Amino acid sequence: MTASTSSRTGPAARRRLLPLRGTPFTGAQLALLLGGLLVNVGSFSVYPYLAVLLRDRTGVGMAQVGAVLGVATLVQFASAPLSAALAERIGLQRSLRGAMVLYGLGGGAFLLGATSPAFTIAGLFLISSGGSLYSPAYRSYLVHGADPQQRPRLVSAGNAASNLGVALGPVLGALLIQHPGSMFAVVTVVYAILGVWHFFLPRERMLSDAPPVEPYHRMLHGLAVLPFVVTALSIYLYMQFYQYLSSYAEGRVPALFYGVAMMGYSLGLVLVQPLVAQRVERMSHPSAMAIGFGFLATGMVALAGGNMFTIGAGVAAISVGNAVLFLKNDLMALAGSKRSATVVFGQQRLAVGVGSFLSGVVGGSVYGLFEGVGQLSGFWLAVAAQCILLPPLVVAVGRRLRRRARDTEEARTAR
Repeated sequence: MTASTSSRTGPAARRRLLPLRGTPFTGAQLALLLGGLLVNVGSFSVYPYLAVLLRDRTGVGMAQVGAVLGVATLVQFASAPLSAALAERIGLQRSLRGAMVLYGLGGGAFLLGATSPAFTIAGLFLISSGGSLYSPAYRSYLVHGADPQQRPRLVSAGNAASNLGVALGPVLGALLIQHPGSMFAVVTVVYAILGVWHFFLPRERMLSDAPPVEPYHRMLHGLAVLPFVVTALSIYLYMQFYQYLSSYAEGRVPALFYGVAMMGYSLGLVLVQPLVAQRVERMSHPSAMAIGFGFLATGMVALAGGNMFTIGAGVAAISVGNAVLFLKNDLMALAGSKRSATVVFGQQRLAVGVGSFLSGVVGGSVYGLFEGVGQLSGFWLAVAAQCILLPPLVVAVGRRLRRRARDTEEARTAR
């Protein structure tokens, strides 16, 4: 029996594992939701400003800064299946505590980085490693022991708390960015408080029907192929909006409007996803894809208008589309895999990394082409066309890969 499923709980802990009066969440779940929100407030008060801070502290060009950020992102996402497999062995509560130790060390390294560039880079990788360990354990702890009917509410609540942190973090960062030392001191204190906060989370309950733990080299075994591929596609398309809208909006709309619009995007996810959770759970995956990618395509077309009204409308449409896609992909991954929820969320995290990488490589090149000919509105129309044309192709490829994986598994079993 694994560490994540063999823990015992005393009377006080069991009380925290029961739903609180007037709320569908247990005390432990509510505590973790608040913790997940504050973790992202701390992280995203720093992330939007890292490029400038790294350049100022290290004295290197943006190409070198981009390479450092790219490697850090790769660490955070590509290592997620490994960190999820680790969490499966040592337990979710212990993983959350370990992640907070890494976050705290990262904040402290950023604080010391004012006099040593090496500390700044070390802080970046420590926080990236903390995020890699925290995310699968956080999401798995929320759904641990829940039946399939409860999962949409719990997954959407976890996403909503995280996205609220993403929305509020840059605001805190904007207030403190002129004094980086104060910013990192605040972030380090937040991480320290959260470390104590997570220390008091109860151990997860023992599950008699927990799936067997597989060796590390099989951490991708049992991958729900179609949800993985659709998640990668969703992130690939979405990240083109997230990465390149700031450059496109410059000179077209006031900077304050852009900031409010991007906050509105995250708040839209916070509000919409819990409202549609049960409906999204009941609809088929193709229907959810049609709705989600349809809203994404509509939003990208609106962005091409290039004014406050169309950009605002585009951001709102993209927020609704992603609220549907992100939730349905995770629910389908959970339903389509026999691995533990921890491993499934780690695999989905890897899909996010794949999509982000493709967006940077492909999207950046395409954006540069349209920028070179002075037709940036055409870039958004090209992304909108991909929102319509790529999903059917990806579904066909995903089904073929799933069929091949099933045939391979049957052949291995027959031997």
